[in-house]
Amino acid sequence: MSKVKIRAFEMADWEDVAELFLAPSCQWGTLQLPYQSRDRIKQKLENLPPNLHRLVAVIEENQKSIVVGLISLQTLSDRRSHVGQLGMFVRDDYQNRGIGSQLMAAIIDLAENWLNLKRLELQVNTDNPAAIHLYEKFGFEKEGILRKNAFRDGVYIDAYTMAKVK
Repeated sequence: MSKVKIRAFEMADWEDVAELFLAPSCQWGTLQLPYQSRDRIKQKLENLPPNLHRLVAVIEENQKSIVVGLISLQTLSDRRSHVGQLGMFVRDDYQNRGIGSQLMAAIIDLAENWLNLKRLELQVNTDNPAAIHLYEKFGFEKEGILRKNAFRDGVYIDAYTMAKVK
């Protein structure tokens, strides 16, 4: 596999990121809905709040850069200004290749060493053992279960709330 480069999201990446949003595993493992229009995804990407940091994993393939993963960190404010919330996904055909680990390492570095965040939070579906393993590898701990947290494919699913506290 080509070398992975982690960098900030740029609007020029929007079409590759739209493919990530539309991928079956993204819809299965996150709160994304199927059948989103590419126009709507582009609109969401163009109107990012100033407290949202997005990094992408990019590979070179056939002399073309392709975004194969995305991670976001939203910093909170006021009495929770020390907290960041994470969300991440990797393209279906690039999973289990260490890309998630590279994205996590980069966003944790940004959060702890540049933004001085003390607590990172995320939610993960309880039926996603690969993601849970990745988060635990980076020091996230399960703090609770959110019962019937989301509706997916005709059934309600639970999620863990996980956090890494520095």
